[in-house]
Amino acid sequence: MGSPVSRSKDPSVPEKLERFSHSWKRYSSMLRIVSSTLLRQPSQLADGHLHTVWLLDNTAYRHPASHVSGEPHSWRVEVVACVFRKDSRRDISKFVAVIADLAGLDGELGTEKEIRRRIARRLQPFLYHIVPEHYMMLEIPLPNHTTQIHKIGPTEENGIVSQVINTGVRQVADGARVRSHVRGVREKAYMETAFAGPEGWLVVSDVDDTIKYTKTSDTTGILRTTFAEEPRPITGMPQLYSRLERHFEPTWFYLSASPYNLYPFLRGFLRDHFSPGTLILRDSSWLDISELVKSFTVNTLEYKVDRIRKIRRWFPHRRALCIGDSTQTDPEAYAEIYRRHPEWVHAILIRKVMDVPHMEEQNSPARFAEAFKGVPKHIWRVFEQPRELYSVLDEIRARENASFSP
Repeated sequence: MGSPVSRSKDPSVPEKLERFSHSWKRYSSMLRIVSSTLLRQPSQLADGHLHTVWLLDNTAYRHPASHVSGEPHSWRVEVVACVFRKDSRRDISKFVAVIADLAGLDGELGTEKEIRRRIARRLQPFLYHIVPEHYMMLEIPLPNHTTQIHKIGPTEENGIVSQVINTGVRQVADGARVRSHVRGVREKAYMETAFAGPEGWLVVSDVDDTIKYTKTSDTTGILRTTFAEEPRPITGMPQLYSRLERHFEPTWFYLSASPYNLYPFLRGFLRDHFSPGTLILRDSSWLDISELVKSFTVNTLEYKVDRIRKIRRWFPHRRALCIGDSTQTDPEAYAEIYRRHPEWVHAILIRKVMDVPHMEEQNSPARFAEAFKGVPKHIWRVFEQPRELYSVLDEIRARENASFSP
């Protein structure tokens, strides 16, 4: 379900966005010409002097057959990397000015100079020249004091590569963490990998308007909270997630419809307020910021179902808790996953968003009844205040403990 993003009441906002979109698309066309030229060249090794490389944090898993055979299989992990040209910086003052205007510069955000600097910093990754057809040599220092080297790539036409590697190593303890880096590109080119065994709990959490104020039902709200404001956690959610961490010790996956351009921004937010985990974002909209607003709202159901099914393939024997909100399609996506895999989803918790305008339809009982048709009532819960879930979590633990008792 979910409704299209609403427009601001200021009639000039759609016009400004339209002009902004045209300007950005002209700039994007130039970037695509550069990228297509690079794409025709043979694959090359990423160079720390020429390129910026991002490695995204991830979670290592054992082959699901380990659970059946009782024999530990080797650890695997999906590595996601992005490559950009270092000389990508351009004068972006006109784009900063447009976003600042739409966001509404005022005292509550800080000084105008501070805001523009913040906007420029978050906007810059949308301006990087993506680099296709490049590969990297990834060094993984394992806890047994050996270092593995894996070739990652080449990157695709969007500058991203996603590749599953098999470490061939079995004797790494559940819960271990390692930091890997790209050889020759140490600046920011590292990732943290958590090793998670096949059993236990797992949390799939939405980000925007579930744990972070984003206002995804309003165009200006998205631009303001994404580029101009310091990110703010939803009141009470850090405490709720701390409680989840203590009582369930889950493996964490944060699933957002935001594009990968926002990875450093969102990773920093999660590190400041929540338990570390794997942040999954869309691998699209690298070259066209005008598509940013659409990324929060278009095809989110299909996107989230697809990514959650991948998580389940990695951890089919864990018990999943799915947490989201009512602004977009979290209820429908989580319900679809439950209907496909009822043995896997043990709870669906939906925050009813009351601090964003025009949410009457999304928050209606009819919407939730339709979304959760066929899902047992004890599985899903709609809440307004995170503290409401403390007793719910206790009930889940008691129910699960009873089901696992001899």
